[in-house]
This record gives sequence, C-alpha cells and structure tokens, in this order.
Amino acid sequence: MKRVFLIVLDSVGMGEMPDAAEYGDAGSNTILAVSKSPYFSMPNMKKLGYFNIDGMAVNDKEEHPTAAFARMTESSKGKDTTIGHWEIAGIISKAPLPTYPNGFPKEILEEFSKQTGRGVLCNKPYSGTEVIKDYGDEHRRTGDLIVYTSADSVFQIAAHEEVVPVEQLYEYCKIARKILTGEHGVGRVIARPFIGESGNYTRTSNRHDFSLEPPAVTMLDQMKEAGLDVLAVGKINDIFAGKGITEFVRTTGNEDGINKTLEYMERDFEGICFVNLVDYDMLYGHRNDVDGYAKALTYFDERLPEILEKMRDEDILMITADHGCDPSTPSTDHSREYTPLILYGQPVKAGTNYGTRDTFADIAATILDYFSIVPKCAGKKLEES
Repeated sequence: MKRVFLIVLDSVGMGEMPDAAEYGDAGSNTILAVSKSPYFSMPNMKKLGYFNIDGMAVNDKEEHPTAAFARMTESSKGKDTTIGHWEIAGIISKAPLPTYPNGFPKEILEEFSKQTGRGVLCNKPYSGTEVIKDYGDEHRRTGDLIVYTSADSVFQIAAHEEVVPVEQLYEYCKIARKILTGEHGVGRVIARPFIGESGNYTRTSNRHDFSLEPPAVTMLDQMKEAGLDVLAVGKINDIFAGKGITEFVRTTGNEDGINKTLEYMERDFEGICFVNLVDYDMLYGHRNDVDGYAKALTYFDERLPEILEKMRDEDILMITADHGCDPSTPSTDHSREYTPLILYGQPVKAGTNYGTRDTFADIAATILDYFSIVPKCAGKKLEES
C-alpha cells in the first residue's frame, strides 16, 4: 500500500533566485537568516541531508545522508502561497495573480458593500495585527468591515467575532470571492476574525481562506480520478478550493498539524497526505521574528523522529517549501527564493542529490510516477543524472 506524505514548511526558502531583485528580494535567504538564531537546532533534518542541498548556505553537511534531496526552482511568476502550492501540484503560472499596493478599486468595494450591507474600513496593505489595533474600535462602533491586503494576492476581511459572527464573516468572504474574478481574481479571500477589547485585540484560529480554483489539472486531480486517497492537512484544502481533495482537516497551528499528520500515518490508505505547516510564515516570517522562526523549525525537527518511526515499507516522506519569507530583511513580505526538497523512505535511494530542478512541479511528476500515473500536468520525475 503506497503512501506519500508531502509536508510543506510554509515559507522556509533557501536563498535568492536569479530574478529575486525583480521582486525586491535581493539577498534574501530564509534558512540562513534563521540559522543564526541561538534557538536554531535541526540535527534530525541534518541527518536526512537537508544541509547537503546544492546552494545551501548553512554549512552543516552530513557525511552519509539518509534521504535524497534537491533544490527546487519556482518557474511560475510570483512568490505567494497559492502559486507556490499550485506549482508543487503541477501548475506553472505564466502571470502573477493581481496585487493591490494602493488598495482595491472603488467599484469592487461598492459592490461588496452593496451585497453585504456593510461599509468598508482601511482598504490598503496592512499588517494583520496592526490593522485590528488601528481600526478595531471603529469597526466595533460602526459595524463596518476591515478590508485590507498585503504584497500577496489577497483580499482580507477582519471582523470582531462579537460584531460579526464567524459564520457570517465566512458568508461575506464568499460574496467577495464571487465578485473577485477575471482581472481582479485574487488568489485568496481570507476571513480574519478577532476578539478582545480596545488596545488588546487578538486574532483567533478561525481564519479561513477562500481560494481561486486551480486553472488546470493538478496532481491531486489525477490521483483522485485514479481512485486514490488525497488527504489534506491545514490550509491545503483552502489553497486548492477543495479541488482534487478526498478528505481534509483544518489545524490551529504547527503542533496541531504535526499531530493530525501522525494520526493519518496510523490509518490505512493509499495515496497522498498533503500537509501545510503555516506558522513559520504567518507567525514569524511576516513579523520579522527570527528567534520565533528558529524555535518553530527546532520544534519540527524535534517531532520529526515521530514521523519517521511511523513510516511503512512503501511510504515516501517529502519535505519542501512554497516560497521564502526571510525574517531578517526590512521587508515583511514573502521572498523569491529556491526551496529545499527532502525525500525519505525505503523506495528512495539515500544520499542521491537530484541537483537544482527547473520547477517545483517535478514533485508532482515524481509522485504521479510512483503511483504509475502518466502526468497531465507540468514537471519531470526526479531521476539520477
């Protein structure tokens, strides 16, 4: 019974790509920046060969790696979560999703207000924690929705759970999702509920993403069509708008995501368990918290033996990322970086270096090949040169 566990360490990039300067990301290297923290320790990932990957700036090579490895290049135009995950699943995006550095057009917001019956506050790029601090009181007083964006292709709606119940906020997000199509087809509409009193607002774990449907066939679609299980942990189901997913669970953070992955590992299924661990990006990268980021990676490394112990003879573990988010640079946005790939399991030849790949989509092609499915998406399976 073949199983693949594909874990995305969200935003854990490994150095600037050649076109990084075009994205304002020259010099970015997420893993290098985080490795300088005194809280950084990844001995178990080191044993796998994580620091043996081509171009890895962290000088901590393993003499006899127990896994295979590669450096992945993003072929798509962009550096956001949606495009990164879509490419991992076999879609190369020729154009970036729309972003709104000056806020959303008047006609979009007027239609949104008309359909929700509520006004709009903010409408500009903003930190998620700062926006509720600056607009939370007015929102509670007026009932108007806090709408903001970032450097990513996102339309975010923040609302206090006592003013707008969570399910109602989700309905407003669905309205926005239907409005934001065509040229304004943002990657994600995101519900950002919060609680608390003036001066002490905090976001809750009831975040929910409403994504565009992938525009082409993905690895997940093909596996589902072949009658295989496609299990999604964390925000994977949201990123793919449920397309190609047979079962999903949401998570409250990395610890919960790891625990739910371990629960799936105890189950009998044939197919893929696709996992996103979001805390690196959401809690630490965007907040330029180097030490917090380091502690989160150290925690994953400490839990890694539990994952390895539960693997069966035909299981393959893949660990990768979807972009960078260097917490040491002035920017709080994602960064255009190469990503690492680790492959571990009995079917994998330990120590194999697959070099630098042309696209994240080689992950999709490799997984499909393992299940003897001819890919209808982008990418080439990993082979020794």
